[in-house]
Amino acid sequence: MQLETFTGGIFETNCFYLPESRILVDAPQEAAAWLERNGHRVELLLLTHGHIDHVLDAALIQKTHGCRVAYHPETEPMVTDPAFFTRLGFGWKVEPITPDIHLSETLERKFQGLTFQILETPGHCPGSLCFHLREHHLLFGGDVLFAGGVGRWDLPGGNRDILFKAIREKLYTLPAETTVLPGHGPATKIGVESSTNPYVSGSSDSPENY
Repeated sequence: MQLETFTGGIFETNCFYLPESRILVDAPQEAAAWLERNGHRVELLLLTHGHIDHVLDAALIQKTHGCRVAYHPETEPMVTDPAFFTRLGFGWKVEPITPDIHLSETLERKFQGLTFQILETPGHCPGSLCFHLREHHLLFGGDVLFAGGVGRWDLPGGNRDILFKAIREKLYTLPAETTVLPGHGPATKIGVESSTNPYVSGSSDSPENY
């Protein structure tokens, strides 16, 4: 499977483009310009969650490409209300998208010729989703599980116990050879993290910065 990665914004947020299906996963700052430079067209934008660093270019991409945008219902306020983050005390405003496709957990959902398993994985952020391409042994993991780390749980709506439960019950039960493509940092494998990740095992207690 062809896959291209772009990392943008001050939090160095990853997004992933599947050229054969014209799917983009997440929309960090500068992603729209990167797509234009490379001549990429987007027909579907999948959002793992609504934190500002993952959605900052979502409205621009939706407007420029005329694409659909798919996300969990709990993500909608974060991507349609420009003042959502400022009311929480953060200095960011988001350009609102036009509300589009709501997603929930399901074993199979087809988009653009690909079959995704959609996993609800809250704890880092309300409405957090992971997108599993079982056939290709790929998991688009957002800010749930990193290489040697996990997403932070100390932001509004975060919960450490819920996050770890989602990782143990929904991610660690995937095949060990599954490659995790996280929202920040390098890729990793489910088998590696389930056996060595210090956070979920309880040997580390400080959240990540993402």
